[in-house]
Amino acid sequence: MSQKSIAVICASLLSACVATTPHIPSDPVPRSNGLAPPGAPSGSCWGQVETPAVIETVSQQVLVRPAKTNPDGTIAELPVYRSQAQQRIVTPREVQWFETPCPPSFTVEFVSSLQRALIARGLYNGPVNGAMDRSTRAAVLMVQREAGLQSDVLSIETARALGLVVAARPPA
Repeated sequence: MSQKSIAVICASLLSACVATTPHIPSDPVPRSNGLAPPGAPSGSCWGQVETPAVIETVSQQVLVRPAKTNPDGTIAELPVYRSQAQQRIVTPREVQWFETPCPPSFTVEFVSSLQRALIARGLYNGPVNGAMDRSTRAAVLMVQREAGLQSDVLSIETARALGLVVAARPPA
């Protein structure tokens, strides 16, 4: 295989790898898009993370016309090749659902408790202001990445792991 073919293959494989930075919305309250996984309880809120498919592209040179030689054995015409690329899905696209606290739970007190829990773990150094701002979301993303969840939207599981319990407030 020629160096050019190897370079084309490497470039094709690398083009399937897309480095992205996490999207950290400026909206202070996570909003449900109205979607939920099948069988989700009514009134529950959900987030999702989509993992893109990994596609492998393999390029190869296919002989179109072989070389022609003269009667004395010298090459009269060089061979002609064309590139042929084939793609296949190595890892299919996946959707990971996770339950989130519903917006009414995101009170100033709840978010302040979240910020204090993140400070106690050395993951947040911003103010305790009760705002689900960019720095709070970045800290949530750090915690959740360790658990395999690539999202800055707080999951119920992470809230519980941080010692926060999402519960309805008793009537006054």
